[in-house]
Amino acid sequence: MSLQKPNKQRLAIERLLLRVRPSFWAAVACVLLGIYTNSFVSPTWVEQKTSMPVYVNNQGDFAYQEGQQETVIVEIVPYAESPLRQEALEQLDGVPVMTTQWVVESAEGSEEVVYSIIQASPHFGIWSLLPALAAVSLCLLTREPLSSLFIGVLVGAFMLGKFNILDEVLIPSFSTSNSASILLLYLWLLGGLLGIWSRTGAAQAFANYTAANFVRGPRSAKFVAWLLGLVFFQGGTISTVLAGVAIKPLADNNRVSHEETSYIVDATGAPVASLLAFNAWPLFVQSLIFIPGVAFLSTDADRISFYFSSLIFSFYSILSVLGALLLSLNITSFSGNALQQARRRALNTGDLDAPGANPISAAELHASHVPDKYVPSVLEFVVPLALLMVIAIGSFIILGSPQVNWAFGSALILAVSIALAKGMSLREVVEGIGTGLKGVIVAVTIMMLAITVGGISAESGGGLYLIELLGDRIPYYVLPASLLLLTIITSFSTGSSWGTYAIAYPLAMPLAWAIANNQGIGNPELYLSICFACVLNGGVFGDQCSPISDTTILSATTTGCDLMDHVKSQFVPAAMTAGAAALLWTASALIVA
Repeated sequence: MSLQKPNKQRLAIERLLLRVRPSFWAAVACVLLGIYTNSFVSPTWVEQKTSMPVYVNNQGDFAYQEGQQETVIVEIVPYAESPLRQEALEQLDGVPVMTTQWVVESAEGSEEVVYSIIQASPHFGIWSLLPALAAVSLCLLTREPLSSLFIGVLVGAFMLGKFNILDEVLIPSFSTSNSASILLLYLWLLGGLLGIWSRTGAAQAFANYTAANFVRGPRSAKFVAWLLGLVFFQGGTISTVLAGVAIKPLADNNRVSHEETSYIVDATGAPVASLLAFNAWPLFVQSLIFIPGVAFLSTDADRISFYFSSLIFSFYSILSVLGALLLSLNITSFSGNALQQARRRALNTGDLDAPGANPISAAELHASHVPDKYVPSVLEFVVPLALLMVIAIGSFIILGSPQVNWAFGSALILAVSIALAKGMSLREVVEGIGTGLKGVIVAVTIMMLAITVGGISAESGGGLYLIELLGDRIPYYVLPASLLLLTIITSFSTGSSWGTYAIAYPLAMPLAWAIANNQGIGNPELYLSICFACVLNGGVFGDQCSPISDTTILSATTTGCDLMDHVKSQFVPAAMTAGAAALLWTASALIVA
């Protein structure tokens, strides 16, 4: 009998191993690869130089404008003496003594002096893509974003030698001003506003009013969703939240599947924000596209003007908005099988979610819990929403930047005040806010981890490696589609359009301008606009489609959709749109040549 015990134990272990899902072994393999990269792959250091408009202030100090604030430059050295220039980095053995430095040099072919901030950034070659690929792949494999994103954080942290995950990665990431803003805006303000609307029945009252006056079925409900996406153009995240919250009860009442609703909301989020750019997008992007010696990009106003003049080439964003319109009109030839099946399922069975779906927002968030004798009013939804838009747009016009926290905070205060004035008790109001906080806590946690993965990917040099693959010998007619592809991969991997722009534009714009001049492009300014639009739209694609993007997560959250159902159902139409846009950009490059 004793001889059989080891066999029984071995069989038990084998059965246990067979029960473990492949996703577990995939996660273990990713973590081990992260440790391998840290131990055996040496980083490659790359020079990144961004020219900046520097001036001498009233005190005689060199300075530059950072947003609304003047920043004084302490030290500027000649470029030829900088240890961060590429020639010095290639001879480096180890880690640079510094990572950032201000330099000055003469512009090529002229006596103009150019000031730049030079940075030494590392990448690990193809291994740099591992953290983001691990997070995205596991999301698709497990349909469980929280654990997948955490594995992505682990992989990136181990790659960088940060084995104390809590103190070296999570706490620094969660304690940044960006993370604090997310907690304030999306947990307290958005969650509280959703909770109040659920408690007062305001969202349902709006849905009922709109249904009675404007909606006659699923098609008109989806068309109203598309219109709201155009109306809420302040920014990708804001647009997603407002459109999703406003349309959710209306779409549910008219048997519109959650996949369709979330697709329309997402496809009119970042694409519309980048096109109707009366928001912070051009202000951010213009700071990244300065090219020494290019006169039409010399000032902030010139670069903002260049942004708007280049929008005619934003083929992906334009086609994405038109595609959402076609879907809202039940023209589904280009929407892919997943959205078509979701539409048929909702119409035939009334099931708004696919079998086995696990929405990341709490179900009670979208239900009404109105106290007895409290009469809901559509104005309780419309008036705070209108105030939110007025403050967001007004602050942009007056201050140059939309004050989102002011907007949502004011809307929440107004919604609470109306509820109290109509007789709702303070305890019931607080309960409503608590319901809202519980409803968004999972989504907020996913967003925080997604930001951490994006930061880890940037630190490990994933985007830098992808852009470096292009080289400087690429044919001019191939460059636009190549820039689109690489920025799509970068933004999909990092989940951030703006993070992608910060990496891609300082590299792509000088490259495009050099190719336009070296290969004899007939209209180099138009060619530069085409390449600019490719990077802009590649970032929009990732913002719309990546499972670790805030707008993707919020589209699923506010519409009550399973995150991975949303990602998979919208990827095919988005990819088809990107393919059509790439053909248009290639044709445009050939025409302007």
